[in-house]
Amino acid sequence: MLVEVKPIKSEADYEDALVEIEKLFEAKPGTPEADRLEIFTALVEAFENQHYAIPLADPVEAILYYLESRGLTRRELELYLGSRARVSEILNHKRPLSLG
Repeated sequence: MLVEVKPIKSEADYEDALVEIEKLFEAKPGTPEADRLEIFTALVEAFENQHYAIPLADPVEAILYYLESRGLTRRELELYLGSRARVSEILNHKRPLSLG
C-alpha cells in the first residue's frame, strides 16, 4: 500500500514518511519510485529542520574541540592567529573571530 504524499504535520506522519523512504531507498533514478523518494525526502527534511533543528556550534568551542581531538595546544594556534595574547583573547571570547 502506498503512503499518501502529504505535508508532514505530526510525529505519526513523520514515522510513516521514514518507513516509505526506507521502502523506496533502492529506487532506480528516473523511475516513479525515485520521484516518490525525492518527494518524501524533501518532506522529511523540511519537518526535521522545523522540529529537530541543530543549533550552530560556538566557533570557539569548535576550535577547542579541534585542538583537543588532535592533541594540539593553544600555542600552536599562534602560527595562524598571531601572538599568544590574541589567541587568549579569541579563545576567551574577548576578541571576535574574523576572516580578515
